[in-house]
Amino acid sequence: MTWGHADGRSGGHGGERILIALGGNAMTAPDGSATPDAQAAAIEAAMAHVADLVAAGARVALTHGNGPQVGNLLIKNQLASAVVPPVPLDWCGAQTQATVGVMVMNALERALAARGAARPVSTAVTRTLVDAADPGFAAPAKPIGRYFPEAEARRSMALGQVWKRFGDRGWRRVVASPEPLEILDADAAAVLLDAGHVVVAAGGGGVPVARSDGVLRGVEAVVDKDLAAQLLARRLEATTLVIATDVENAMTGFGTPRARPLHRTTVAELTELAAAGHFAGGSMGPKVEAVRRFVASGGRRAAIASLARLGDAAHGGAGTVVEG
Repeated sequence: MTWGHADGRSGGHGGERILIALGGNAMTAPDGSATPDAQAAAIEAAMAHVADLVAAGARVALTHGNGPQVGNLLIKNQLASAVVPPVPLDWCGAQTQATVGVMVMNALERALAARGAARPVSTAVTRTLVDAADPGFAAPAKPIGRYFPEAEARRSMALGQVWKRFGDRGWRRVVASPEPLEILDADAAAVLLDAGHVVVAAGGGGVPVARSDGVLRGVEAVVDKDLAAQLLARRLEATTLVIATDVENAMTGFGTPRARPLHRTTVAELTELAAAGHFAGGSMGPKVEAVRRFVASGGRRAAIASLARLGDAAHGGAGTVVEG
């Protein structure tokens, strides 16, 4: 499969198309603080790296995590439930897409202007299609929100939520994390990208929706943002996918004396390493699977790298790089 237009361009106004998936470290302070000031400072720092790529001529689309932001909204749900009705999880996803999107727009526009490379920046609030019959709904396992004492968890469980104990740390709510099937509003993001915008889309993996009797409805779930990112990258005809995180590389043998950083690799090797259990399901596993799927489906290059090495990773010079 080869992406691009008949004239050989990667689409739009020229320049390599790069989809950047920003991890939680780009949204919060180093200590995990998600106060408004901490979020703004983290996003400002992240956008400096993104602006360097845009200023160098790349056509950039962005997606991002939203775990801390959704966690904050869930706390507000609980604390204010006697005053205002709690909102469902898909609403929380939509709200955080818009909030983070606006913060990214403001910070990136400032960073681009400082480099003499002004571009319009836009956010598309995006839905992600999932299957209502996905097995994840039968066995919710994705932790969200904060840890709580058992008594608080039991009160929420009485309302139909699923909670799980995590040792001495306490109880956390768990929800389904179904397989993303399609970024439904990717066409809007594509139009913006073609028009010369830097576009933010599918934040937090997108607002999860499923079809019931032919009608789309929001569902209580969390979509993995890295798996959604590779779908968005393919739809936007990106040549490169970069998953920016807080480590320099994916590791094989992580947590053992045989641990080693994985630098350049192939789809076949990643498939073998994943099957052998080298990548934890709740952390590095989805990132590895996302880059593997992207290149296996025709992408030129994908990388997992630290945010500080974003520019180098986009050109295959840093992080864990897999090329087609």
